[in-house]
Amino acid sequence: MLPWQYQCIILGTGNAALCTAISAVESGCDAARILIIDSCPPSWAGGNTFFTAAAYRTCHEGLSDLLSIVQKIETDEERLKRIDVEPYTKSQFMEDIFRLGSGKSNPALVSTLVEDSREIVGWLAHDVGVRFMLSTHRQAYDVGGRFKFWGGLVLTVPDGGKGLIHDLMKKVTDLGIRFKWETTATELYVEDSKHVRGVRVKNPDGSIETLKSRAVVLACGGFEANPQMRAEYLGDQWINAHVRGTPYNKGDGFKLVRDLPVNLRPDFVGDWGGCHSTCWDFNSSRDEGSRNLTNAYTKSGYPLGLMINALGKRYVDEGADFRNYTYAIYGKATLTQPGGFAFQVWDNKSRQKLRVEEYGDEVTTKVQASSVEELAELLEKEGLEDKQAFVATINEYNEAVETFNMECPNKTFDPSVKDGLGTQSSSKKLPIPKSNWAVKIQEPPFISVKITCGITFTFGGLPIDATTAGVKKGNKGEIIDGLFAAGEIVGDIFWGNYPGGSGLTAGAVFGRRAGREIGALVGQSEQ
Repeated sequence: MLPWQYQCIILGTGNAALCTAISAVESGCDAARILIIDSCPPSWAGGNTFFTAAAYRTCHEGLSDLLSIVQKIETDEERLKRIDVEPYTKSQFMEDIFRLGSGKSNPALVSTLVEDSREIVGWLAHDVGVRFMLSTHRQAYDVGGRFKFWGGLVLTVPDGGKGLIHDLMKKVTDLGIRFKWETTATELYVEDSKHVRGVRVKNPDGSIETLKSRAVVLACGGFEANPQMRAEYLGDQWINAHVRGTPYNKGDGFKLVRDLPVNLRPDFVGDWGGCHSTCWDFNSSRDEGSRNLTNAYTKSGYPLGLMINALGKRYVDEGADFRNYTYAIYGKATLTQPGGFAFQVWDNKSRQKLRVEEYGDEVTTKVQASSVEELAELLEKEGLEDKQAFVATINEYNEAVETFNMECPNKTFDPSVKDGLGTQSSSKKLPIPKSNWAVKIQEPPFISVKITCGITFTFGGLPIDATTAGVKKGNKGEIIDGLFAAGEIVGDIFWGNYPGGSGLTAGAVFGRRAGREIGALVGQSEQ
């Protein structure tokens, strides 16, 4: 018997961590000698994954290519005849990441993510048991009696992140993999100043224990739930952001690597000033997501309406792109507004297209009025400082829409494509355009929802090898023996913005690769 008790210790219980564990067993590790550690109690299992919409972005060849992935209920012939899914190619996926990341993303990591994306959802569906379905409720609009998908996303899981964690945990539990809950890793255990061979932990009873292992995987998230680190790296205003997911992602993994011997210490890489944030319900908790409502606090219906700040002014182009490509940055845009909040506004016609899961009466508080002027009066109690400016903004917007329609009568509203229905005509231009889906706000009743910024995960992280997910030391590209990383703690993939659904895919891709490499290392070590 070799001197380590475990073949693999994994920190975290989200998508990346659980995929790593499953992959390690598939690759030859003994499930009884894999240990998953989390600082949270079992009731908070799942990390940020639990709070997601469980969308996986993958390249594919169209609907027929995905039918083997989704549940049988999705393959009803009559239903399929009404569904349109355009192929999403590898080049499109890569282009989306680089376009939204201003070309700064690590090419090797992006290439691996994209190349593995189709295979990983097949593995999750067929080998792991994840119950995929077509995301008609979030990613498709009914246009002329047909469900038309948009924004490059097609796949999700029943009951979102809750359902995904249920499926992953079932597989891990069935394999016999062990867990230690409410246990905090305090230090990486290093042998001969060269090899990571385990962790020191603080147990629930306060005792300190050294757990030896051939490999350690950091899959314990970023620092989004740590207000001090948010202020240090993102800016002081980020103290006021609402935590969208787990309160346990406090950046503990970064402290572990920061305390490594100098010869092993990795450089932190990627966009340490950036994060994924979204428009979030103002009335949500500031410090943690809701285990019940999870992703329902997201307020992503802004492409169908307007977003107006406390001074009565618009501050973003609500129709700049599909929601999948703007929501990760519009939370930040909202946080920088006076008071750190804003109002989303629709008329009766547009409100009918809002998703009930985000805007239902049991989910969010809506202000409703019979006129724009009355709406402004009511919103004054919610923090609107300039009622006249609010009314003027909507009136000016309506005028711009009307002028555009007169100049471009062939443009028609279609939320499933970037329809070009805008506000900028030769005779009238708004200071901030609405580039697509611009329709007049004119049919009562008018409604509004107060929003703020919900922070999801941070972009800066650890450098990893694109093939093995091994953590690199220094800036020389050498891999630290025995240390791996996957999920939100990995840096240099997303910069500034990201295409929705690619985070879960990345976590699964690099988690699976880490598990494979660990299986190979264990096989070599224990021959």
